[in-house]
Amino acid sequence: MTNNFKSGLKDGIPIALGYLSVSFTFGILAAASGLDAPIAILISMTNMTSAGQLAGLNIMMAGGGVIELILSQLVINMRYALMSISLSQKFDSKTSRLKKSLLAFGNTDEVFAVSMSKKEDINGKYFFGLMLLPYIFWSLGTILGSLSGNILPESIISALSIALYAMFIAIIIPPAKRYKSVAIVILISVGFSLIFKFSPLLSQISSGFAVIIISVVSCFIGAYFFPINEEESDNE
Repeated sequence: MTNNFKSGLKDGIPIALGYLSVSFTFGILAAASGLDAPIAILISMTNMTSAGQLAGLNIMMAGGGVIELILSQLVINMRYALMSISLSQKFDSKTSRLKKSLLAFGNTDEVFAVSMSKKEDINGKYFFGLMLLPYIFWSLGTILGSLSGNILPESIISALSIALYAMFIAIIIPPAKRYKSVAIVILISVGFSLIFKFSPLLSQISSGFAVIIISVVSCFIGAYFFPINEEESDNE
């Protein structure tokens, strides 16, 4: 039987190994930003969202307000709500709504992809096994990164900080190569970012609100003028 806890653990190993390196980088960046290790670890243990955590860290370090932080997380992580709705239909009929709601905490991009790739319906035991190791390794990576950030020389930490930009590039390049529409939206976002950076008036807007405005406007333009057509999606 493949739809059980043990099978979920096995399927979660590759995800966990990937999360270890990403969360290690987050821990390093948090330490370099002056964030106490316990706080950085708590963030990872209660979130499990790489893009959201990194964006939130930047806003906090830039002195942004709570409203900026909340809105940025809402925009960045809104996809999880849609993914959870879709995933809820993948569970078998024996999985209660309460159990689905609790398991939704571990519904990340990679966990969602593996779950939806299963031919048969999944159950709570399988999904819990699938999310368990990624969660542990995500937290562990942050612990190791935070502690290393307090030990490693400043020059090495500064060099590792470049990984932040590499991570964001790694996120956007694959879909941009598959879909022309995504590439266009990325270019639009870059253009707006430059305008907000160098415009005397718009540069006064805090980085948190700038990210929110650019994300919403760019996505709206992309969805309205450059939607992914069905043929392009079917070919993938």
